[in-house]
Amino acid sequence: MKPSARFVTVVPMVAIVALLVTQVPTVWRPIHIFGLALLIPCAVLLVIARIQLGNSFSLMPQATSLVTHGLYSRIRNPVYVFSFLVLAGLILYLDRPWFLAALLPILILQVLRARREALVLEQCFGDAYRQYRAHTWF
Repeated sequence: MKPSARFVTVVPMVAIVALLVTQVPTVWRPIHIFGLALLIPCAVLLVIARIQLGNSFSLMPQATSLVTHGLYSRIRNPVYVFSFLVLAGLILYLDRPWFLAALLPILILQVLRARREALVLEQCFGDAYRQYRAHTWF
C-alpha cells in the first residue's frame, strides 16, 4: 500500500478512535448504541476496502488497475459507501442527529467523484469495466 493510502487509512481511524474514547456517553441511549453499531463494522469494512484497493488508491481519478476482488466484487466504490456510513454512525454516536443533514453534500460529492472515476476506468479498461459495472452496485 502506498504511503498516501496508508495515511488516509490510518489517520482518520486514529481520530475516530480518539473521539470514541473521549466522548463516551454518560448515559447510553439507543442513538449512541445504534451509532456505534453502525460505525464499528463499517470502519472495519472501510479499512478492508482500502487494503484491497492496494496501490490502485489515488487522490485524483486514475486507472492503474481494475480492482474486482473482495468487497470490490460486489460494490464498485466500497470506500465511499463505508466512509459515508462511518460518518453517519459517528454523528449518531456523538448524539448530533441534526448533523446528518451535512452528509447530503458529502453524498453528492462522492457520487460525482465515483462518476468521474467510472469514466476514467471505462476509457482505460473498456468492456472489462463495463462487464464489472454490470455486476456490481454503486
